[in-house]
Amino acid sequence: MKKSLAHLPLNKKQELKRLKSIILATVPETEFIILFGSHARGDWVDDEYVEDYITYSYKSDFDILVITEDKKSADKESPWMMIENDYYGAYHDRTSVDIIRHHIQEVNGKLKEGHYFFSDIKKEGILLYNSGRYKLERRHKIDPARRLEIAVDDFEQWFESAKEFFEQFEYAYDNKKYKIAAFLLHQATERFYGAMILVVSGYKPKTHNIETLGKIASRYYPEFLKIFPKKTDEEQRLFKQLKKAYIDARYKKDYSITKEELSYLAKRVEKLRDLVEKTCKAKIETLKK
Repeated sequence: MKKSLAHLPLNKKQELKRLKSIILATVPETEFIILFGSHARGDWVDDEYVEDYITYSYKSDFDILVITEDKKSADKESPWMMIENDYYGAYHDRTSVDIIRHHIQEVNGKLKEGHYFFSDIKKEGILLYNSGRYKLERRHKIDPARRLEIAVDDFEQWFESAKEFFEQFEYAYDNKKYKIAAFLLHQATERFYGAMILVVSGYKPKTHNIETLGKIASRYYPEFLKIFPKKTDEEQRLFKQLKKAYIDARYKKDYSITKEELSYLAKRVEKLRDLVEKTCKAKIETLKK
């Protein structure tokens, strides 16, 4: 694993230094902090482009793996929300951060198994902090045939599950059960994203936040930025309706969504389905070579 940040500009080094100090102050059980992904490899992007009069902005996040001593420290949500709030503070132009958390026994178990997501992090990642109390297992290479088998299984399981949720959405929609239809459409969206991320990376983030999943998907294929456009207030409002449906459509009396709103969102999810199928099948073909 690398240790140098010499390839990063000063402002990004300062942001990572701030982030590290906040993590250590908030979660003292932290054993390792590792930068991975595009900022570790040196191929991050900070780009905008215009297509059909719409401006699309694509900026790489900091991908951070935090390894804790115990499972409880990794799983508890509130400290990690505090970390993000403290990191951004009043500054909205900081590099966005995506933190994943796992405990040391889990990570070392995955490395022993040859799990390619964690193996790639150990190979390409940059160590930002090491408590010195634990060692990471040696990377084990996974057999290419097994890698292909896992990708195919993940695609079949998660893509088919997403399609089933979409079919259930259509039934609820046709029967004017709009609140439950919104929840089912959210689940289809989450699972379509999950299928693609799993096939490409071998890792499924522990989140139901479809905005987060969309950002992760766009790191691999920028085309995913176009699935849910958010350039207008109305586009943002409609996406928020779908995003909130995971909780609000089931548990909040005042959640409401119209037939027209669901129709618009369903068309976006159909585009997501088609793009996920295309990208997953392309990835699987590359694994066959």
